[in-house]
Amino acid sequence: MAAERSNQMTGGEALVRMLEAHGVTHMFGLCGDTTLPFYDALARLDHDITHLLTRDERHAGYMADGYARVTGKPGVCEGPSGGGATYILPGVVEANESSIPILAITSDIATTSRGRFALTELDQTALFRPLTKWNASLDDAGRLPAMVRSAFRAMTTGRPGSAHLALPFDTQKAPVDQAEIWADDRHRYFPSERTAPDPEAIAEAANLLANAKSAVAICGGGPVIAGAFEVLKQLADLLDMPVATTVSGQGIIAETDELSLGVTGSNGGSPATRAVVDGADVVVFIGCRAGSVTTERWSSPAKDATIIHIDCDPQVIGANYSTAVAICSDAKLALAALVQEVQKKSGLSGQDGKSRAKAAWADKLSDFEQLAISDETPIRPERVIAALSRQLDDDAIIVADPGTPCPYFSAHYRWRVAGRNFITNRAHGALGYALAASMGAHTGRSNVKTVAVMGDGSFGFCCGEFETMIRYRMPIMSVVFSNATYGWIKAGQNSGFGKRFYNVDFDRTDHAAVASAFGVKSWRVENPDDLDRVFKEALAHDGPTLVDVISQPLHEAAAPVSEWVA
Repeated sequence: MAAERSNQMTGGEALVRMLEAHGVTHMFGLCGDTTLPFYDALARLDHDITHLLTRDERHAGYMADGYARVTGKPGVCEGPSGGGATYILPGVVEANESSIPILAITSDIATTSRGRFALTELDQTALFRPLTKWNASLDDAGRLPAMVRSAFRAMTTGRPGSAHLALPFDTQKAPVDQAEIWADDRHRYFPSERTAPDPEAIAEAANLLANAKSAVAICGGGPVIAGAFEVLKQLADLLDMPVATTVSGQGIIAETDELSLGVTGSNGGSPATRAVVDGADVVVFIGCRAGSVTTERWSSPAKDATIIHIDCDPQVIGANYSTAVAICSDAKLALAALVQEVQKKSGLSGQDGKSRAKAAWADKLSDFEQLAISDETPIRPERVIAALSRQLDDDAIIVADPGTPCPYFSAHYRWRVAGRNFITNRAHGALGYALAASMGAHTGRSNVKTVAVMGDGSFGFCCGEFETMIRYRMPIMSVVFSNATYGWIKAGQNSGFGKRFYNVDFDRTDHAAVASAFGVKSWRVENPDDLDRVFKEALAHDGPTLVDVISQPLHEAAAPVSEWVA
């Protein structure tokens, strides 16, 4: 404390105070030799930051990601030099491409040791440069407060993204002027300093929408991040316009709303939803990149549709579709401006949006409901979705891994309220994300139930973090689809490579036994009639739980993935 009582403090102490000044209350990370001065500052100082010790750096990044998504605050993760810096990368990359701000702090060897073959030496700024929105090494301790402010400003403004700060050992111990410790409160949350739309573009878009006969909106993750739930609903109601979403956009509108279409695209979409999109004369992309999955490789919507594109990143607009109206703006501000402009119009005739949405849902549900009551074994994924839907409250958070969980939850778990209640890693789709991200989400929103859903491939990536979950007494329920294969790849081999299954199968693990060894209360379910009872018991338990479901593999299932159906 002596350094802080004077006008000087150490770099490690200054970092604690700068994080605190930016409203950081939780961070996730793993200790290492090069981090000792920073950890010592966390141990000695009186502060309001809870540091959660993880079992590896990769999951620290995923926890920061899940935390940021449910709180609207930048997530913070940290790890040591060398291997720690490389292990933390997956979380940083996923967050950056998903427009989620996380700050990855990696300690480093001393600046005086560079080029001398020091243990764990690595050019961290070169490593992180192409993968982050902001990236620097703190070689001068006096610059620490300004660089932390710069990182938070970059993460939260424009298109949000991740940042990386390398913290050499000697600069953690070097002096920092205490007078430099301050923060801009606007950068405690994201998005901050929102960009407003061009009024002329808004007027042009409003005219197109007012005169459309069969418009449809396709919402990506942008309006969810922007918190545009109410204004999106207002615009849809004004125009009688159905709203489809990407997987990342789920939650922008309740899927029980009369104008909701649910997910469109190759992962979780349905032929009936695609038909509505294909039949649209005007398509409004809102915070959506119109990428390969959403558009089924740029075949839907049709190329001759009139496109209005709203995005805070100008590089996204027009990248894949010829755009009639480009609105470079924060999604919430753009939609609010459109609502005001459309309200000026008289004689809006409506676009039969409710009927179009109702017909699409009826078609989709007729296929799902028959499978959701199936008594077949191994258990059909649809039966699992239906049972969870009956047992979970509307405000529960579900975090889904790729593989079996993502398409099934995107297509068939019908979200009954608008909001950020579904999280999945759609930027790069790495296995092993859901468990750690659910822990971050629970840390940020501990008053609701959080459920992590994974395949058994993902379980193998992440099961060490069950110890972390037990240590912090997180009452998260995990559900494992156990089918002893890398199902997504096997389904691709099944549909596109003549059923030549090569190197995709592995031996079945008793996941319930593994989780129990960590102290997690666990069940194994083979009979579909047991699902409701077991889920009810697991949800009522006051600690971590796991339900291991012996389930049908994707290559044998009616998975909602268009390329396999075709």
